[in-house]
Amino acid sequence: MKLSIEQLDLGGRRVFLRADLNAPLEQGAVSDDTRLRGVVPTITYALDHGASVVLASHLGRPKGGPDPKYSLKPVAERLAALVARPVPLAPDCVGPETEALAQALAPGQVLLLENLRFHPEEEANDDGFARQLAALADVYVNDAFAAAHRAHASIAAITRHLKPAAAGLLMKRELEALTRILESPQRPLAAVLGGAKVSDKIALVEHLLSRVDALVIGGGMAFTFLRALGHAVGKSLVEPDRIETARGALETARRRGVQAVLPVDAVVADDLDSPSGRVVSIREIPATQMGLDIGPGTVDRFAATLKTAKTIVWNGPMGVFEKPAFASGTVALARAVAESSAFSVIGGGDTVAAVNQAGVADRIGYISTAGGAFLEFLEGRALPGVEALTEA
Repeated sequence: MKLSIEQLDLGGRRVFLRADLNAPLEQGAVSDDTRLRGVVPTITYALDHGASVVLASHLGRPKGGPDPKYSLKPVAERLAALVARPVPLAPDCVGPETEALAQALAPGQVLLLENLRFHPEEEANDDGFARQLAALADVYVNDAFAAAHRAHASIAAITRHLKPAAAGLLMKRELEALTRILESPQRPLAAVLGGAKVSDKIALVEHLLSRVDALVIGGGMAFTFLRALGHAVGKSLVEPDRIETARGALETARRRGVQAVLPVDAVVADDLDSPSGRVVSIREIPATQMGLDIGPGTVDRFAATLKTAKTIVWNGPMGVFEKPAFASGTVALARAVAESSAFSVIGGGDTVAAVNQAGVADRIGYISTAGGAFLEFLEGRALPGVEALTEA
């Protein structure tokens, strides 16, 4: 177990809080504050326990130098409303002026540093830059699970110079939920995987096959598995160089007694821009058309598998979810996950959007803020941001 902020004595101390405030902006304002709201409990906890907070984050992908388009100014404005106190923005994240502002903080005050990625040293995990960041505070807290798979200066190198390094409340909840799935799930454990490509998920499939009782596969990636079983799938997305890998994964599932559940029907159309599609059996996909969503028979089949599960983990949409004509399979699956009595964990932007669109977010056990870090954790890979934290 990693040290958490609740185990720290915070009275009179400056906390360097690495958060993920990488929120979408529209016309100079935050258009979705989900990530900001995620870190508010940790900020509030630190302030209520007598600390001041130096808050740090990246935003977007600036090209290694200051760019007004990626300034955290709109984030500072939205955060101030969320924490109901001023959140001034420092002119930079390092340097004498920023140091002076950090040192002047009184207990209960917050300072937001300007975008960490305005310095290329951040993504290079540069030790000198990490030292400058460490000089701003007395103790380190990481609440940015969504960035924990990146070995960057504010996530990894800084912990060599600023100890103890503890998990924030959001990071702690993420680690507890994901560890529960991998290490002590209530069984049966069902994994639902979607998204376009097998190549993005094959490491995950292979890792999960030794842990799950059922593997449900939808989305574009399902067609490579269906081809591996000998089905003609028309113009549907197939990765020819992954057909053997998919066949091997299905064979491993059979050998281990893991139930591998694939689509039995699909919504097909000429292309992504078709205004609507029609439902056909997997055996009847026309040579000139492509599968763009799972059909109602598949939804029923997947839902029946989930009904018997005690734990569900889901990542990736079941079709081209961003097009209304091909969203119903993903939305129906979100409802099936919500209706199951299982402890459910979902992660990844599209999957979270689907659950919100279906109106069932409040019936999901745990919604992860992360995409890449969520997948890498489930693949069993060590995350630099987690490894860097102090053991409890």
